[in-house]
Amino acid sequence: MARHSGGRGWYGKVLGAALGVTLLATGASMWTAQAGALGGSTPKTTTAAKPASAVKPVAVTIVHASDKGARGVNITIDDGPDPEWTPQVLDVLREFGVKATFCMVGTQAEAHPDLVKKVVAAGHRLCDHSVSHDTTMDKKSEAYQSQEILDAERMITEASGGVRPMYYRAPGGAFTPYSRKLAASRGMRPLGWNVDTKDFERPGTDAIVATVERELPNGPTLLFHDAGGDRSQTVEALRQVLPRLKEQGYVFGFPVR
Repeated sequence: MARHSGGRGWYGKVLGAALGVTLLATGASMWTAQAGALGGSTPKTTTAAKPASAVKPVAVTIVHASDKGARGVNITIDDGPDPEWTPQVLDVLREFGVKATFCMVGTQAEAHPDLVKKVVAAGHRLCDHSVSHDTTMDKKSEAYQSQEILDAERMITEASGGVRPMYYRAPGGAFTPYSRKLAASRGMRPLGWNVDTKDFERPGTDAIVATVERELPNGPTLLFHDAGGDRSQTVEALRQVLPRLKEQGYVFGFPVR
């Protein structure tokens, strides 16, 4: 899976916010025992959304398949929520009766809890996309990976009003065996993608649509973004792609769990 390289300045700001959140959380830990069971240590700053006993583990393998079967398509939306673009994405999804999976950055969820609640209320699913969208997470310590995953899980759950993320997508696909095992132990299925629309690079609406049509045979999970910059091309591409796929006999679902 490709790693996104454009627009990192926005994520630098996210990282700075994430560090501030972590410092404020010093001393709060509900995860020490679980982290030890997974073979890694977790900083005392990390707080899980729920104790391990309240969560049903899922498979550790990275999922791509759709729960709608061979003609199923999974729409996944990364990096938000964003106050300008997430509402527009939600409007398009509602217009065409499509449910999606929103992979949220922890600090974004914490900053915009109203939008997290709107996503949930509309019937979409939540996905943990780490605290700071560090695409080099696979090069970092297990303690760091744990903090990024578990703090984001907590932030998203609190912002949603108690609805937990059902998936974990590593930023840029930077999964490790440890991060997959940790996420799965928290009931979050590791989530990949088959079609990277490259909308993050703003190649033009036509190019985004063409990428979907060309690469959909690779698999059912499509990657779009609703934050990190001007996402008007994404909104328009979804407006074109969703009805076109329906006309071709595809149905929209969620990644299997």
